[in-house]
Amino acid sequence: MIKIEELYHYFLDCKSVVIDTKKIEKNSMFIAIKGDRYDANTFANEALQLGATYVVIDNIEYYIDERTIVVEDGLKTLQQLALHHRDQLKCPIIALTGSNGKTTSKELINAVLAKKFNVKATVGNLNNHIGVPLTLLTFNHHTEIGIVEMGANHQNEIEFLCQIAKPDYGYITNFGKAHLEGFGGVEGVIKGKSEMYTFLRSNNKKVFVNLDDAIQVQKTASLQQISFSQYDKNATIFIAKPIANPCVKVEYDKQTIQSNLIGLYNVTNISIAITVGNFFRVSTRQIKEAIEGYIPENNRSQLINKNSNKIILDAYNANPSSMMAALINFVQLSNQFKIMILGDMFELGDTSSKEHQIIVDYVANHSKISTFLVGEAFYKCKKISNHIQFYKTYDELSFALHNDMITNSTILIKGSRGMALERILDVL
Repeated sequence: MIKIEELYHYFLDCKSVVIDTKKIEKNSMFIAIKGDRYDANTFANEALQLGATYVVIDNIEYYIDERTIVVEDGLKTLQQLALHHRDQLKCPIIALTGSNGKTTSKELINAVLAKKFNVKATVGNLNNHIGVPLTLLTFNHHTEIGIVEMGANHQNEIEFLCQIAKPDYGYITNFGKAHLEGFGGVEGVIKGKSEMYTFLRSNNKKVFVNLDDAIQVQKTASLQQISFSQYDKNATIFIAKPIANPCVKVEYDKQTIQSNLIGLYNVTNISIAITVGNFFRVSTRQIKEAIEGYIPENNRSQLINKNSNKIILDAYNANPSSMMAALINFVQLSNQFKIMILGDMFELGDTSSKEHQIIVDYVANHSKISTFLVGEAFYKCKKISNHIQFYKTYDELSFALHNDMITNSTILIKGSRGMALERILDVL
């Protein structure tokens, strides 16, 4: 079997590494990974025909010619190649994880740092044991700062990803009620995400920390901190006068920054971008330009005007923490006619019924806001209410809204990815 050091020389001759034949470009390296539903080894010949320079396989039955590299395990080879590449890189790497806000924080940090540096960052949601290695392999000698988003749904995952990415700086957005089934409860979430702090501490690296989050302060007490706060003026960066109506505005270094992000829960995401930018000596003017120029997309806190309605589309994902934050913010908006369309939250395990009931009880207490709840979990919490309607399936919801058109309203749409509630835009 080929050694990683030898495979690395082949990698350096290639433009990119891909695991999906749909993403093959000329002079790329295709690494075959066995999935639950398919064996990518079967696509090796197709990969070469599409323009790959080399194909890496772990089943010798699919050997084609000298362009075929046989390894013991495709996934482990991808991870080992990424680790070896990381060891050759000279750029600092910032890693971030957390229950909510990872991607928005990453995108804002990327926008700010890109004003001064050649930055490479995680694309989309490539933040797991496959995505992180693929992200690292896009960094090169031109990369001045790398940003790696790390997701996790069970213990030891962040530890493993840190061992590959070897971050110089870390940031945990928060500890929330996400992936409770895999982590085994909120305490499991805290333990699992804190594996990043363990790595940073063991390797004498630095951490960005929100001083307004007591748990984060406690967990980072023995680490080298770069801090931010809305309340503590002794923080490295003090963020003043945050408001949201509906988009967030803050003051920093005597400048007003008006973002395109909805909800006070985004103040923290903006604050970390300012803090990282300041640490890497990006000017206040450039930080302001970057944050004000960032337009959210991919169903994350998007503000959409359609017909006579204003729509807050936050349907990329949902868990009890992010759902409640969105609801609290929405309730506080001064708009006259407000409607909420909420979908089930997934991966909650035994706590699912309890967490969905908490949301139902919360919206039940706000009778001035008409609410549509959709999904089997919400439907099990069904109660008699004049302002809440329950639907077991998306099709039932779609049919109801199609026959009872909403006009002149501000609408919040939020649910887990599996609910795909962005589809409702076609009905509104």
